[in-house]
Amino acid sequence: MRFTQLFIAATTVVLALSVPTKNEKRGHKLRFFGVNESGAEFGNQNLPGVYGHDYTWYNLSTIPTFINKGMNIFRLNLQMERLVPNSLYGPLDPYYSGNLTEQVNYITSLGAFAMICPHNYGRYYNNIINDTAGFEAFWATVAKPFKNNALVMFDTNNEYHDMPQSLVVDLNQAAINGIRGIGANSQYITPEGNSYTGAWTWVSSGNGATMGALKDPQNKLIYQMHQYLDSDGSGTSTTCVNSTIFENRLVAATQWLQQNNKLGIIGEFAGGDNATCLAALEGGLKYLGNNDNVWTGAMWWSAGPWWGDYIFTMEPPSGIAYTDILPKLLPDD
Repeated sequence: MRFTQLFIAATTVVLALSVPTKNEKRGHKLRFFGVNESGAEFGNQNLPGVYGHDYTWYNLSTIPTFINKGMNIFRLNLQMERLVPNSLYGPLDPYYSGNLTEQVNYITSLGAFAMICPHNYGRYYNNIINDTAGFEAFWATVAKPFKNNALVMFDTNNEYHDMPQSLVVDLNQAAINGIRGIGANSQYITPEGNSYTGAWTWVSSGNGATMGALKDPQNKLIYQMHQYLDSDGSGTSTTCVNSTIFENRLVAATQWLQQNNKLGIIGEFAGGDNATCLAALEGGLKYLGNNDNVWTGAMWWSAGPWWGDYIFTMEPPSGIAYTDILPKLLPDD
Protein backbone atom coordinates (compact mmCIF):
# COMPACT_ATOMS: atom_id res chain seq x y z
CA MET A 1 0.00 0.00 0.00
CA ARG A 2 1.20 3.51 -0.81
CA PHE A 3 2.63 5.09 2.33
CA THR A 4 0.90 8.45 2.22
CA GLN A 5 -2.44 6.69 2.16
CA LEU A 6 -1.29 4.24 4.83
CA PHE A 7 -0.20 7.02 7.18
CA ILE A 8 -3.39 8.99 6.75
CA ALA A 9 -5.45 5.89 7.44
CA ALA A 10 -3.41 5.07 10.52
CA THR A 11 -3.70 8.43 12.08
CA THR A 12 -7.59 8.84 11.62
CA VAL A 13 12.36 -25.46 8.68
CA VAL A 14 10.68 -25.35 5.16
CA LEU A 15 7.67 -25.20 2.87
CA ALA A 16 6.56 -28.57 4.18
CA LEU A 17 6.22 -27.16 7.67
CA SER A 18 3.39 -28.96 9.45
CA VAL A 19 2.26 -26.01 11.61
CA PRO A 20 -0.43 -24.85 11.40
CA THR A 21 -2.38 -27.82 10.12
CA LYS A 22 -5.48 -25.69 9.44
CA ASN A 23 -3.64 -23.98 6.58
CA GLU A 24 -3.27 -27.30 4.78
CA LYS A 25 -7.05 -27.85 4.90
CA ARG A 26 -7.80 -24.38 3.57
CA GLY A 27 -9.89 -24.33 0.43
CA HIS A 28 -7.31 -22.26 -1.42
CA LYS A 29 -4.47 -24.66 -0.51
CA LEU A 30 -1.84 -21.96 -0.07
CA ARG A 31 1.48 -22.92 1.45
CA PHE A 32 1.80 -19.47 3.03
CA PHE A 33 -1.18 -17.58 4.38
CA GLY A 34 -0.80 -14.66 6.73
CA VAL A 35 -0.92 -10.98 7.47
CA ASN A 36 1.14 -7.81 7.33
CA GLU A 37 2.10 -6.21 10.62
CA SER A 38 2.34 -2.46 10.11
CA GLY A 39 3.30 0.34 12.48
CA ALA A 40 7.09 0.29 12.87
CA GLU A 41 7.27 2.30 9.63
CA PHE A 42 4.74 4.94 10.78
CA GLY A 43 5.85 8.53 11.29
CA ASN A 44 8.42 8.38 8.53
CA GLN A 45 8.46 12.17 8.27
CA ASN A 46 9.95 12.25 11.76
CA LEU A 47 13.18 10.28 11.80
CA PRO A 48 14.32 8.60 13.86
CA GLY A 49 11.14 9.37 15.80
CA VAL A 50 10.07 8.26 19.24
CA TYR A 51 8.92 4.71 19.93
CA GLY A 52 5.36 4.78 21.22
CA HIS A 53 4.72 8.25 19.81
CA ASP A 54 5.75 8.24 16.14
CA TYR A 55 5.78 4.50 15.57
CA THR A 56 5.08 1.22 17.32
CA TRP A 57 6.00 -2.44 17.20
CA TYR A 58 3.57 -5.32 17.13
CA ASN A 59 1.43 -7.01 19.73
CA LEU A 60 3.06 -10.41 20.17
CA SER A 61 0.01 -11.75 21.98
CA THR A 62 -1.89 -11.67 18.66
CA ILE A 63 0.55 -14.02 16.91
CA PRO A 64 -0.76 -17.27 18.48
CA THR A 65 -4.29 -16.02 17.77
CA PHE A 66 -3.48 -15.66 14.08
CA ILE A 67 -1.68 -19.01 13.99
CA ASN A 68 -4.71 -20.70 15.53
CA LYS A 69 -6.76 -19.21 12.67
CA GLY A 70 -4.48 -20.92 10.15
CA MET A 71 -1.88 -18.24 9.43
CA ASN A 72 1.79 -19.15 9.15
CA ILE A 73 3.53 -16.04 7.84
CA PHE A 74 3.88 -12.47 9.15
CA ARG A 75 5.32 -9.61 7.07
CA LEU A 76 7.02 -7.23 9.49
CA ASN A 77 7.09 -3.74 8.00
CA LEU A 78 9.82 -1.40 9.22
CA GLN A 79 11.70 1.79 8.36
CA MET A 80 15.22 1.51 6.92
CA GLU A 81 16.42 4.76 8.49
CA ARG A 82 15.54 3.53 11.97
CA LEU A 83 17.11 0.10 11.48
CA VAL A 84 20.36 1.34 9.87
CA PRO A 85 20.46 5.10 10.48
CA ASN A 86 22.48 7.81 8.72
CA SER A 87 24.21 5.63 6.10
CA LEU A 88 23.45 2.46 4.19
CA TYR A 89 26.92 1.30 5.21
CA GLY A 90 26.27 1.87 8.92
CA PRO A 91 25.58 -0.54 11.79
CA LEU A 92 22.24 -1.66 13.14
CA ASP A 93 20.56 0.62 15.65
CA PRO A 94 20.65 -1.52 18.81
CA TYR A 95 17.20 -0.53 20.09
CA TYR A 96 15.19 -0.71 16.88
CA SER A 97 16.96 -3.87 15.75
CA GLY A 98 16.45 -5.31 19.21
CA ASN A 99 12.70 -4.88 18.82
CA LEU A 100 12.82 -6.47 15.37
CA THR A 101 14.83 -9.41 16.69
CA GLU A 102 12.36 -9.94 19.52
CA GLN A 103 9.49 -10.06 17.02
CA VAL A 104 11.28 -12.40 14.62
CA ASN A 105 12.45 -14.77 17.33
CA TYR A 106 9.01 -15.05 18.88
CA ILE A 107 7.21 -15.66 15.58
CA THR A 108 9.70 -18.25 14.38
CA SER A 109 9.76 -19.97 17.80
CA LEU A 110 6.12 -20.81 17.14
CA GLY A 111 7.02 -22.41 13.81
CA ALA A 112 5.74 -19.55 11.64
CA PHE A 113 7.64 -17.48 9.07
CA ALA A 114 8.74 -13.89 9.70
CA MET A 115 9.29 -11.73 6.63
CA ILE A 116 11.49 -8.67 7.17
CA CYS A 117 10.25 -5.82 4.98
CA PRO A 118 11.82 -2.34 4.73
CA HIS A 119 8.76 -0.25 3.88
CA ASN A 120 10.70 2.39 1.95
CA TYR A 121 9.58 2.36 -1.70
CA GLY A 122 13.18 2.25 -2.87
CA ARG A 123 14.00 5.44 -0.97
CA TYR A 124 16.36 6.28 1.90
CA TYR A 125 15.83 9.60 3.66
CA ASN A 126 13.33 10.41 0.89
CA ASN A 127 15.90 10.01 -1.88
CA ILE A 128 15.79 7.26 -4.49
CA ILE A 129 18.47 4.70 -3.65
CA ASN A 130 21.03 4.83 -6.45
CA ASP A 131 23.91 3.29 -4.51
CA THR A 132 23.60 -0.42 -5.23
CA ALA A 133 26.78 -1.17 -3.26
CA GLY A 134 25.26 0.62 -0.29
CA PHE A 135 22.04 -1.34 -0.66
CA GLU A 136 24.03 -4.56 -0.75
CA ALA A 137 25.84 -3.49 2.42
CA PHE A 138 22.54 -2.61 4.10
CA TRP A 139 21.13 -6.05 3.41
CA ALA A 140 24.30 -7.82 4.54
CA THR A 141 24.01 -5.97 7.84
CA VAL A 142 20.30 -6.71 8.25
CA ALA A 143 20.47 -10.37 7.26
CA LYS A 144 23.53 -11.39 9.27
CA PRO A 145 21.78 -11.81 12.68
CA PHE A 146 19.20 -14.11 11.07
CA LYS A 147 21.43 -16.13 8.77
CA ASN A 148 20.88 -19.37 10.70
CA ASN A 149 17.09 -19.03 10.97
CA ALA A 150 15.44 -20.72 8.00
CA LEU A 151 12.01 -19.37 9.00
CA VAL A 152 13.04 -15.80 8.19
CA MET A 153 12.28 -14.34 4.77
CA PHE A 154 13.77 -11.18 3.30
CA ASP A 155 11.65 -8.73 1.29
CA THR A 156 14.07 -6.47 -0.59
CA ASN A 157 11.91 -3.31 -0.31
CA ASN A 158 8.25 -2.40 -0.32
CA GLU A 159 6.80 -1.15 -3.61
CA TYR A 160 9.53 0.43 -5.68
CA HIS A 161 7.93 3.05 -7.91
CA ASP A 162 8.74 5.84 -10.37
CA MET A 163 12.31 4.64 -10.76
CA PRO A 164 14.35 3.49 -13.76
CA GLN A 165 13.48 -0.13 -14.39
CA SER A 166 17.13 -1.12 -14.62
CA LEU A 167 17.75 0.41 -11.18
CA VAL A 168 14.94 -1.62 -9.61
CA VAL A 169 16.47 -4.80 -11.03
CA ASP A 170 19.95 -3.80 -9.87
CA LEU A 171 18.76 -3.02 -6.34
CA ASN A 172 17.01 -6.35 -6.07
CA GLN A 173 20.14 -8.13 -7.27
CA ALA A 174 22.26 -6.15 -4.81
CA ALA A 175 19.97 -7.24 -1.97
CA ILE A 176 20.26 -10.88 -3.05
CA ASN A 177 24.04 -10.58 -3.23
CA GLY A 178 24.27 -8.97 0.19
CA ILE A 179 22.06 -11.58 1.86
CA ARG A 180 23.79 -14.56 0.30
CA GLY A 181 27.21 -13.00 0.75
CA ILE A 182 27.05 -13.25 4.55
CA GLY A 183 25.97 -16.87 4.49
CA ALA A 184 22.19 -16.52 4.77
CA ASN A 185 21.54 -19.35 2.34
CA SER A 186 18.47 -21.14 3.68
CA GLN A 187 16.02 -18.23 3.56
CA TYR A 188 13.61 -17.22 0.84
CA ILE A 189 14.08 -13.76 -0.68
CA THR A 190 11.12 -11.91 -2.21
CA PRO A 191 12.13 -9.38 -4.89
CA GLU A 192 9.60 -6.65 -5.60
CA GLY A 193 9.04 -4.86 -8.87
CA ASN A 194 8.56 -1.29 -10.04
CA SER A 195 5.15 0.42 -10.29
CA TYR A 196 4.20 -0.56 -6.73
CA THR A 197 4.85 -4.22 -7.68
CA GLY A 198 1.24 -4.67 -8.81
CA ALA A 199 0.29 -8.11 -10.07
CA TRP A 200 -2.15 -6.58 -12.56
CA THR A 201 0.60 -4.41 -14.09
CA TRP A 202 3.49 -6.84 -13.70
CA VAL A 203 3.77 -7.42 -17.44
CA SER A 204 2.59 -4.06 -18.77
CA SER A 205 4.85 -2.04 -16.43
CA GLY A 206 8.06 -3.63 -17.67
CA ASN A 207 8.66 -5.84 -14.64
CA GLY A 208 7.92 -8.93 -16.67
CA ALA A 209 10.55 -8.09 -19.26
CA THR A 210 13.33 -7.45 -16.73
CA MET A 211 12.81 -9.01 -13.32
CA GLY A 212 13.26 -12.58 -14.52
CA ALA A 213 16.96 -11.87 -14.96
CA LEU A 214 17.60 -11.91 -11.21
CA LYS A 215 20.05 -14.59 -10.08
CA ASP A 216 20.12 -16.40 -6.76
CA PRO A 217 22.77 -19.07 -6.17
CA GLN A 218 20.38 -20.79 -3.76
CA ASN A 219 17.42 -20.67 -6.18
CA LYS A 220 15.09 -19.47 -3.43
CA LEU A 221 13.46 -16.39 -4.96
CA ILE A 222 9.73 -15.83 -4.63
CA TYR A 223 8.56 -12.82 -6.63
CA GLN A 224 6.36 -10.61 -4.49
CA MET A 225 3.40 -8.79 -6.00
CA HIS A 226 0.56 -6.78 -4.44
CA GLN A 227 -3.05 -6.65 -5.51
CA TYR A 228 -5.99 -4.56 -4.37
CA LEU A 229 -9.48 -4.74 -5.77
CA ASP A 230 -10.70 -1.14 -6.04
CA SER A 231 -10.86 0.75 -9.32
CA ASP A 232 -7.31 2.16 -9.26
CA GLY A 233 -5.75 -0.76 -7.39
CA SER A 234 -4.56 1.47 -4.55
CA GLY A 235 -6.37 -0.26 -1.70
CA THR A 236 -8.03 2.91 -0.47
CA SER A 237 -11.67 1.96 -1.04
CA THR A 238 -13.95 -0.82 0.19
CA THR A 239 -15.65 -0.87 -3.21
CA CYS A 240 -14.41 -3.70 -5.42
CA VAL A 241 -14.71 -3.42 -9.20
CA ASN A 242 -16.64 -6.69 -9.47
CA SER A 243 -16.87 -10.13 -7.89
CA THR A 244 -14.07 -11.62 -10.05
CA ILE A 245 -11.62 -8.73 -10.05
CA PHE A 246 -9.01 -10.42 -7.83
CA GLU A 247 -8.74 -13.42 -10.11
CA ASN A 248 -8.88 -11.26 -13.23
CA ARG A 249 -5.98 -9.12 -12.05
CA LEU A 250 -3.82 -12.19 -11.38
CA VAL A 251 -4.06 -13.82 -14.79
CA ALA A 252 -1.22 -12.07 -16.64
CA ALA A 253 1.18 -12.41 -13.70
CA THR A 254 0.29 -16.09 -13.38
CA GLN A 255 1.11 -16.65 -17.02
CA TRP A 256 4.44 -14.84 -16.57
CA LEU A 257 5.35 -17.01 -13.58
CA GLN A 258 4.44 -20.16 -15.48
CA GLN A 259 6.26 -19.18 -18.66
CA ASN A 260 9.40 -18.18 -16.77
CA ASN A 261 9.42 -21.04 -14.25
CA LYS A 262 9.21 -18.63 -11.29
CA LEU A 263 7.39 -18.61 -7.96
CA GLY A 264 5.22 -15.76 -6.71
CA ILE A 265 3.54 -14.55 -3.55
CA ILE A 266 0.91 -11.87 -2.97
CA GLY A 267 2.51 -9.71 -0.30
CA GLU A 268 -0.49 -7.42 0.14
CA PHE A 269 -4.16 -7.83 -0.65
CA ALA A 270 -7.43 -6.63 0.87
CA GLY A 271 -11.05 -5.90 0.08
CA GLY A 272 -14.13 -4.50 1.77
CA ASP A 273 -16.68 -6.18 4.00
CA ASN A 274 -19.41 -6.52 1.38
CA ALA A 275 -20.78 -9.26 -0.84
CA THR A 276 -18.93 -8.21 -4.00
CA CYS A 277 -15.54 -7.98 -2.31
CA LEU A 278 -16.02 -11.18 -0.32
CA ALA A 279 -16.81 -13.08 -3.50
CA ALA A 280 -13.77 -11.53 -5.19
CA LEU A 281 -11.51 -12.37 -2.25
CA GLU A 282 -12.69 -15.98 -2.10
CA GLY A 283 -12.36 -16.35 -5.85
CA GLY A 284 -8.88 -14.84 -5.95
CA LEU A 285 -7.56 -17.02 -3.14
CA LYS A 286 -9.04 -20.09 -4.79
CA TYR A 287 -7.39 -19.08 -8.07
CA LEU A 288 -4.04 -18.78 -6.30
CA GLY A 289 -4.56 -22.23 -4.80
CA ASN A 290 -5.51 -23.70 -8.16
CA ASN A 291 -2.22 -22.36 -9.52
CA ASP A 292 -0.07 -23.43 -6.59
CA ASN A 293 2.62 -24.65 -8.95
CA VAL A 294 3.64 -20.97 -9.16
CA TRP A 295 1.78 -19.13 -6.38
CA THR A 296 3.00 -19.86 -2.86
CA GLY A 297 0.71 -17.69 -0.75
CA ALA A 298 -0.85 -14.38 0.23
CA MET A 299 -0.76 -11.87 3.11
CA TRP A 300 -3.58 -9.54 4.14
CA TRP A 301 -3.00 -5.81 4.56
CA SER A 302 -2.97 -5.19 7.50
CA ALA A 303 -2.73 -5.80 11.23
CA GLY A 304 -1.05 -3.61 13.81
CA PRO A 305 -2.05 -2.01 17.12
CA TRP A 306 -2.43 1.54 15.78
CA TRP A 307 -4.85 0.93 12.93
CA GLY A 308 -7.97 1.88 14.88
CA ASP A 309 -11.03 1.81 12.60
CA TYR A 310 -9.02 1.48 9.35
CA ILE A 311 -11.16 -0.10 6.63
CA PHE A 312 -9.08 -3.29 6.33
CA THR A 313 -7.70 -3.73 9.85
CA MET A 314 -7.05 -7.35 10.80
CA GLU A 315 -5.98 -6.57 14.36
CA PRO A 316 -7.64 -8.81 16.97
CA PRO A 317 -9.96 -8.81 18.69
CA SER A 318 -12.18 -6.23 16.99
CA GLY A 319 -10.65 -5.32 13.62
CA ILE A 320 -13.30 -5.49 10.92
CA ALA A 321 -11.28 -7.83 8.73
CA TYR A 322 -10.60 -10.09 11.70
CA THR A 323 -14.19 -10.28 12.88
CA ASP A 324 -16.10 -10.11 9.59
CA ILE A 325 -13.85 -11.08 6.68
CA LEU A 326 -11.32 -13.66 7.87
CA PRO A 327 -13.98 -16.18 9.01
CA LYS A 328 -15.52 -16.12 5.56
CA LEU A 329 -12.15 -16.83 3.92
CA LEU A 330 -11.47 -19.90 6.05
CA PRO A 331 -12.82 -23.35 5.14
CA ASP A 332 -15.60 -24.95 7.09
CA ASP A 333 -14.37 -27.33 9.77
